[in-house]
Amino acid sequence: MKALSVLCLVLLVSVLEAAVTKPSSGIFIGCLRNRTSPGIPITDAIFTADNTATFLSSYVSYTKNKRYSSPNYQKLVAIVAAKHVSHVQATVVCAKTNGIQLRIRSGGHDYEGLSYTSSVPFVILDMYNLRSITIDVPSKKAWVQSGATLGELYTKINEASQTLAFPAGVCPTVGVGGHISGGGFGNLMRKFGITVDHVIDAQLINCNGKLLDRSTMGEDLFWAIRGGGGASFGVILSWKINLVEVPKILTVFKVRKTLEQGGTDVLYKWQLVASKFPEDLFIRAWPQIVKGTKLGERTIAVVFFAQFLGPTDKLMALMSQSLPELGLRRDDCHEMSWLYTTLFWANYPVGTPKRVLLDRPSSPGEFFKSKSDNVKNPIPKEGLEKIWKTMLKFNFVWIEFNPYGGVMDRIPATATAFPHRKGNLFNLQYSTIWLDAKETENKLNMMKELYEVSRPYVSSNPREALLNFRDVDIGSNPSGVNVDEAKIYGSKYFLGNLKRLMDVKAKCDPENFFKNEQSISPARVM
Repeated sequence: MKALSVLCLVLLVSVLEAAVTKPSSGIFIGCLRNRTSPGIPITDAIFTADNTATFLSSYVSYTKNKRYSSPNYQKLVAIVAAKHVSHVQATVVCAKTNGIQLRIRSGGHDYEGLSYTSSVPFVILDMYNLRSITIDVPSKKAWVQSGATLGELYTKINEASQTLAFPAGVCPTVGVGGHISGGGFGNLMRKFGITVDHVIDAQLINCNGKLLDRSTMGEDLFWAIRGGGGASFGVILSWKINLVEVPKILTVFKVRKTLEQGGTDVLYKWQLVASKFPEDLFIRAWPQIVKGTKLGERTIAVVFFAQFLGPTDKLMALMSQSLPELGLRRDDCHEMSWLYTTLFWANYPVGTPKRVLLDRPSSPGEFFKSKSDNVKNPIPKEGLEKIWKTMLKFNFVWIEFNPYGGVMDRIPATATAFPHRKGNLFNLQYSTIWLDAKETENKLNMMKELYEVSRPYVSSNPREALLNFRDVDIGSNPSGVNVDEAKIYGSKYFLGNLKRLMDVKAKCDPENFFKNEQSISPARVM
């Protein structure tokens, strides 16, 4: 009897090992060729480990976080850098029929690498070749494919009009596909809302390889992909967006206040007024570690990073009334067009040519980790001081305080899948970088400590987080099938919208083909 039990255990282990063994890439590639037209060949879009040089360069070019710069050769079957919609459709169908997990990558800024890593056999569907942008100035609308970057979109809009813009993020190399589907926000959100508030149509490849638009996918699925993350529901091929009107001249500034210069006091006052400023003004507060006045000394400097939809004179009057503690001077301010403000916010020096917005990465950046919180009440000064003390344990760390308010207070939490609206003063994004892989475990533990120190001052029950600031620490579901696990992180990302998202998932992808460690699980069939 004992021998039989051991034999059963050995057989079970063998079955489990077989289940996660990487399938032959030849069968998958053969399927791709059979399902695509010779007139639109897919061969040049396929990269496998057999061709190490092109495979590795294809992988790392859109791998933003160096923590994930080494591909999992034991599990990664192939990278398909689709060049046509038929390539996307074939990849979905061939992955599904061969029992291979699909990961979809647009820009590679996925903080936890979930769009290009997996612990089971998988294929990366890379969208970077699908990046066309069409601007229609008279209707103030545009179609943009998922593989385009924000920098490319901003440049294309500016080429067509000097007074049109799109309210999205400040990093020009972010891919449009993931950014929009996660509900991306940026420095225009207090005036215009976030990306998903301006999406009016989309093209999506579903789990059966069918191309759908808003009319054929239905309003429930269209609602879900606007803030619920497209990768849980299908492959977003392109978005149709409304563009917004901005003045020809905007004003930006950066002013730094160290702790010794009263930075804590200014930041405390900022908390009271930043979400109540007129909608035209967005001021990010950005505490970071800097060198102190004495050799070897370090301190915290709070950088106040602002954008105003108007001229300097009007901004100066507003600041002197609402935040005189900052001591803003006219010399701190720069007037420029909207496109050049995107360069300023990307930390390029004033005068940098706009062509740098078209640059695309060719290798990973640094090792990094980020986390997020929403804040509903001002953090007391003693709380800020506890945060500063923890930050000073790091070599490189910063926190972005991004204000809500304005239009964000007036859009219902259920209007899109992105729920973080009225009731929030600001969002926190904690980030740290390091250069040596050996430091990784220590840095991740330090970030958990910083996150824990902030706990008394942020949202609770649940402690909220933003999907675009992906963080596997708040919950993970490696199998992709455990609904209870999915509810843990899902309740933090989506709050009261989670149930509807799970219901939509059950209808459009009942077999849960589109999944990752933090995807939406289909609601249980009752």
